[in-house]
Amino acid sequence: MASASLLTLLDDIAMLLDDVAVLSKVAAKKTAGVLGDDLAVNAEQLSGGLKADRELPVVWAVFKGSMLNKAILVPIALLLSYFLPMVIMPLLMLGGAYLCYEGFEKVWHKFYHKEVHKEQHQKHIAALQDENIDITLYEKEKIKGAIRTDFILSAEIIIIALGTVADKPITTQISVLIFIAILMTIGVYGLVAGIVKIDDGGLLLIKDKSKNFWAKTKRALGYFMISFAPKLMKFLAVAGTVAMWLVGGSLITHGVPTFHHTIESATNFASTLPVLSGFMVVITPLVIDLLVGFLLGALLVFISIAIMKVTKKTVH
Repeated sequence: MASASLLTLLDDIAMLLDDVAVLSKVAAKKTAGVLGDDLAVNAEQLSGGLKADRELPVVWAVFKGSMLNKAILVPIALLLSYFLPMVIMPLLMLGGAYLCYEGFEKVWHKFYHKEVHKEQHQKHIAALQDENIDITLYEKEKIKGAIRTDFILSAEIIIIALGTVADKPITTQISVLIFIAILMTIGVYGLVAGIVKIDDGGLLLIKDKSKNFWAKTKRALGYFMISFAPKLMKFLAVAGTVAMWLVGGSLITHGVPTFHHTIESATNFASTLPVLSGFMVVITPLVIDLLVGFLLGALLVFISIAIMKVTKKTVH
């Protein structure tokens, strides 16, 4: 009798693990797009302005913060999904609006305050070269900003994953969300760590001054990595900002029925085009999300600037 109960228990566990594996694969596919955005945003935020020996410790600090974010978000998402499912979308839209604002504010500050931005960059370079200057505060601010942005992106990942298992037993939901949270965090920050150390890897390769073919190949690869690293960082700076507008815009368009219907109509129209219909079906919702994210970010930045001006006048 006891052996039969044990076999039944093991069978139930095997079925649960099989369900978790299948559903985790589905959830991973659905969150892959956000993973790309998450990677671009975090790599851009954590690149530059750090000493070489401090890059990995900073990435590690943000990784731990991201794990804490998900440890907070997973139970909250499960509780909200069960007790208050109607508040999930408004909260995601609020987070999306913040991403839109942060993306446009970064561009606005860089171009509108170009001289200030250039001066700050020069100060950071000088600080990196001066061994007597403690840049711990700068690192902390960089870590806080990255963790803050990660919280919103993590929330979207968790909610998307939750949507794939919403009709499953609670044990399956918990297992899939925990697995996706851990997998995505390790994946993103493992790649970020590799990206920020590309140039250091190149420097290591060119140290071999031997005359043999293998040494020459290593040096060629090293020089390529050193020249490639700054180009990749510039690309990620642009991709990270665009990702903020895409993710933020998609959260808004999915939450506002008018936008959602507009995207559906535009996508249906794109599917009827005589040429490139498949490409246009894919690109149309992305363009609309990007446009909404950009315009909303601009609106929020200008509103914040107006509020600051009014506040200053009131104080004076």
